[in-house]
Amino acid sequence: MTATTGVQAELLQGSDAIVRSSILAGCRFFAGYPMAPFTQLLESFSKHLPENGGVCMNAESEIEAVNMTLGASSTGARVATGSTGEGIALMQEAIAEAAFNELPMVIFNIARGQQDYFQATRGGGWGDYRTPTLAPKNVIEAVEHTHLLFDLADRYRVPTLMYGDYLVAHTQVSVAIEPREFPPLPPKDWALDGSSGGTGVAKEHFAYAIGKTNAPGIGPNAHWNNIAGKFRDMEKAEARFEGNHLDDAETLIVSFGTSSVFVDHVVEELRADGHRIGTFRPITLWPFAYDALEQAANGARRVYSFELNAGQMIDDVLIAVQNRHKVRSIGGLSQDSYGLRQGSMLDAPVIRDRVLSALEADRA
Repeated sequence: MTATTGVQAELLQGSDAIVRSSILAGCRFFAGYPMAPFTQLLESFSKHLPENGGVCMNAESEIEAVNMTLGASSTGARVATGSTGEGIALMQEAIAEAAFNELPMVIFNIARGQQDYFQATRGGGWGDYRTPTLAPKNVIEAVEHTHLLFDLADRYRVPTLMYGDYLVAHTQVSVAIEPREFPPLPPKDWALDGSSGGTGVAKEHFAYAIGKTNAPGIGPNAHWNNIAGKFRDMEKAEARFEGNHLDDAETLIVSFGTSSVFVDHVVEELRADGHRIGTFRPITLWPFAYDALEQAANGARRVYSFELNAGQMIDDVLIAVQNRHKVRSIGGLSQDSYGLRQGSMLDAPVIRDRVLSALEADRA
């Protein structure tokens, strides 16, 4: 993914930056239902999409929104929907349908915390599917991820998901909204344009998976196996991560999304005090970079998982680390009094105390 240079940076709120990036990436349809802290994204789409020849639908529920998006995707348009984790829970059946119907779409989760990790990586729909998920650490990365998500959705014909949060959506930063270049995509010869279907037509198009599984010479198992093979290909090719100070780390801290920025800050302070600590951030929550984490953890004496939930990403950390006894959770539930934003656990002194307390307990 390469960016076009020479575009002037602007001061934008995260929601507006994501919307502007979506439109530049070719998104022309969005449907959603307001729910804080996602609402600002919907409001921005409703303002800017019509100005650029697109359509934004304020649906009567999240279920209607995702099914509108499913229908729009079948025409070959670049489409998106979104909500918070609670709203996306209502969308799960249609997201599974999109995966099996091979209809690309982008889903924006402007989450209320980090308790949607299981939802993003395991899914709540039916059948054998995955939702490729990117978790940006800040607004600038969210802009980059937006372009990548639309490309991955079209390239693999899958629903893709951005796991954002209040900080990503509501922080104002100076950011350049510029085009990104990707390798050529396969043609959308599957798109429904009203010219195919019906008795006697030489080439029929099926937007619904039942049509594909019942087609002569295909059968259900062939279609489902093709879908499974596609996700296996993504697992090998699309896992992304970022690591810092991995060469000499005796302690490795794994974190994701906006929390990783705070963890990195604390780790730099602790390294200045003489602690040999490194960090590992999965950029794609699925596919998770198991091999990279396994290699990073091999030289460490201990691995700490920092996440703002009761322990979800730690399941993937335990899969990757050969010696599970090296793994300890140092995060926990942390929201503000309204339940919309991260709580006090993101304070740098709190993170520092949790790391030092874990180190003291492990060395005792």
